[in-house]
Amino acid sequence: MADVLPLVEARLRSALGEPDARAAVTFLGTDRIEVLRFHEGDIVRYATLGMSARPMTDPTAVIADPVAGPRAELVLSVRGGVADTDKALRPLAVLAASPQVEGLVVAPGASLDVGEPLWPGAPFTSVLVAEPGGLVEDLELDAPLEPVRFLPLLPMTPNEAAWKRVHGAQALQERWLNHGTDLRDPSRKSVPLD
Repeated sequence: MADVLPLVEARLRSALGEPDARAAVTFLGTDRIEVLRFHEGDIVRYATLGMSARPMTDPTAVIADPVAGPRAELVLSVRGGVADTDKALRPLAVLAASPQVEGLVVAPGASLDVGEPLWPGAPFTSVLVAEPGGLVEDLELDAPLEPVRFLPLLPMTPNEAAWKRVHGAQALQERWLNHGTDLRDPSRKSVPLD
């Protein structure tokens, strides 16, 4: 079976340009996760590389299938120069390792929480996983492998995360849209939720 990570990195480079920095994190019992940083004007994008090396499997499965199952990488976009967002590298790697560590299947609409600010002083401890396909197109792999999906992460304040648990991801995204929320602002306040 071909290693998918070189193909994933090539897709990231073709969509986002050359990374200007990269960091690697290895957690006990997991594969290495890298986070690549890309600049596009005043926007900084962080993309994981390594989460898609293995398919995500149903945590109730007795044996993990080494071939079948969804594959994904995570992409976070923030406005640069406002906060020390480079400190988000470790939390992003933690999120990318969660399918291996916790048996999660990360999919659009899911909430992922790191239990601490995403970067120093950040008003966000969790993210909403958005629909793929906009920024980086899915990477088709040879059958029977499923394509790699590049899932955007939208930072949520604790109040937004709690509201989303009650009302759902679609309702929160509509609220953001209706209020003109700049989801790339690393120091934004919570959207009005009343």
